[in-house]
Amino acid sequence: MSRIHIIATGGTIAMAQDSTAGGAVLSLSGSDFVQRMMGPETPGLPNLTHEEYGPLPSSHFTVEHLWGLRERVSAAVNDPDVDGVVITHGTDSLEETAYLLDLTVPSDKPMCVTGAMRIASQPGYEGIANLIAAVRAASSTAARGLGALVVLNDEIHSARDVTKMHTQSLATFSSPSWGPIGRVEAERVVITRRVERDIIVCDHLEPRVYLFKLAVGMDADLVQPAIGLGARGIVVETFGGGRVPPWWLDAIKAAMDATVGVAVTTRCPTGRLYDPYRYEGAYHDLQDLGCLFGHELNGQKTRLRLMAALSLASDLHELAEIWYAGTG
Repeated sequence: MSRIHIIATGGTIAMAQDSTAGGAVLSLSGSDFVQRMMGPETPGLPNLTHEEYGPLPSSHFTVEHLWGLRERVSAAVNDPDVDGVVITHGTDSLEETAYLLDLTVPSDKPMCVTGAMRIASQPGYEGIANLIAAVRAASSTAARGLGALVVLNDEIHSARDVTKMHTQSLATFSSPSWGPIGRVEAERVVITRRVERDIIVCDHLEPRVYLFKLAVGMDADLVQPAIGLGARGIVVETFGGGRVPPWWLDAIKAAMDATVGVAVTTRCPTGRLYDPYRYEGAYHDLQDLGCLFGHELNGQKTRLRLMAALSLASDLHELAEIWYAGTG
C-alpha cells in the first residue's frame, strides 16, 4: 500500500470558531485531519503520515516561510518510502505555493495542495472531503509526472493554470483558460489532460521583486523608488495582450538599465501575450526592450518565476536564458 505524507500548514481548513477569541482561530492539526479521515465510510485510503509546518493563515506567509515549506515538501518527495505529498493550506496564497512547488521541485511524485473555504465548525465544512480527494489524487499513478496539483471541490487543477476566483464560493478555485485536468470521483482518480512542466532548479528565491498592476492613466512614478530600494525584479500586469501607456516605457528602460529584470503579463484573467499593433507602448515595444513575457501566468505567479530565475542569474542576458529555457 502506498504512503502519503500530509504537511499541515494552517489556513481555514484548520480553523474553528472560538468564543473567547470572538471568531475563527487555528484549531486542527495534522493528527486531527488523519483521525477525521479514517473510517469505514472512506475505504481504500493509503497509509498516512503527517507533520506540522507553521501553522499560519496563508496571508501571513513570508518569502522565507514559503521557501521553508518548499524545502519540507522537497524532503518528503525525496523520501523513497513516500509516494506523494498533500499540503493543507490557506486559500489566500494557495496558488502561489502550488506554483512554486511545480516550478522548483523536480519530482515525478504528486504534490497536491488543498484547503477549505468554510471553517471546521460551520455546517457544510468541506475540508475533510477536499483532503480525502487530495490524498486519493496524490496516491494515484495517473497523477505522477504532473507536478503540483490543486485539489478542491473534487476537481484537479494544474498549479500553473489555477487561481482563486471568488472571495467566498466553495468553487473558488478555477483554471479559467483550460479548465481542470481531472476529477476525483468517489475512489477513482480521472486525469483527462496532461500538462508539461517547466522547471527552474534553484536553492532560494530572490525576494526583492515588486508587482505593479496597470490601470487607466496610472503613472510610473513608483518604479524609480523600487529601483532605489534595491529591486532586482519588477513585474508589470499590462493591458490586454501586452500594452502599457507610453510613459511606462521610459520607466521600464530605466529599470533594465539598472540591471533590474522586468517581466510582463496581462491583467486579464486569461490569454497569452501578443498583439499586432505598432503604436507606442504596444507588445512590440516591450519585446524590443527585452521584457520577459509571463505567458498564461498571472501576476503573482510571474513574480515567483522571476524570483526563482533571478536567484540563478548573474545578468539580464542569463536571466532571459533561464526564463525561457528553465534549468530542469
